[in-house]
Amino acid sequence: MRRLGHFPLLAAVLLAVVPHPAHPLTELETSQIRRFQDYLRICTAHPAPDYAGAAAFLLPYAASLGLSSKTLHFSPCKSKPLLLLTWPGTDPSLPSILLNSHLDSVPAEPAARRGLQAACCAPARPVHVSLVPDEEIGGEDGHEKFVQSEEFRALNVGFMLDEGQASLTDVYRVFYADRLVWKLIVKATGAPGHGSKLFDGAAVENLMDCIETVAGYRDAQFEKVKSGKYGPGEVVSVNPVYMNAGTPSPTVRILLLVTLLAISFSAR
Repeated sequence: MRRLGHFPLLAAVLLAVVPHPAHPLTELETSQIRRFQDYLRICTAHPAPDYAGAAAFLLPYAASLGLSSKTLHFSPCKSKPLLLLTWPGTDPSLPSILLNSHLDSVPAEPAARRGLQAACCAPARPVHVSLVPDEEIGGEDGHEKFVQSEEFRALNVGFMLDEGQASLTDVYRVFYADRLVWKLIVKATGAPGHGSKLFDGAAVENLMDCIETVAGYRDAQFEKVKSGKYGPGEVVSVNPVYMNAGTPSPTVRILLLVTLLAISFSAR
């Protein structure tokens, strides 16, 4: 899902041209919008997300809300921080609640806690917020290692919510399942030959049979969504990610046909 965190300039422009609401914004709403705009100025997009800048922005704000924090590192380079924020409960023996998001996009706005504090509300069980790195590229140095760590086991998590869909109102949809990710790599081989010749059984010809079949299946699934009978999460999505072919050479001009091609698909 494409996120505003990847397009800070566009998001800032959109926020600037949104029509004024019928009622004036409250001081809290104004500060939330300003804080959101400030966060969007931090480039958290891959391939070089500014994790240090995001952490420097979020940790002082968490402290101002009275949240304790830990910064964990699970990569050798120590440049991919995992932020763990905690709102202590009145009974720490109870299993905790974990709310998970990620740094390489825009985290959820935690300012709602101020309203709960004003109402003298305190949770019975601890509430943790984890902001993990590298979610957009698989999370190998983030959530994957976090859930295997002693720090995670010490949280005694009894319930967890991950990110979901945004809402324009105070009503949020909670999903209890997610689609599995299938990473498919299809390799096609073919007979070698000179680039000036035409013959059957070339690698690219064999690979095209696969691509056309997958494209036809994708179109059929997309038509279900366009018809309005199915939602985006009720069909199988499949998209090509990358294609590899041939042997690159900086000095030699290759005239031979490639004998191996590979294409990667992401299906959910």
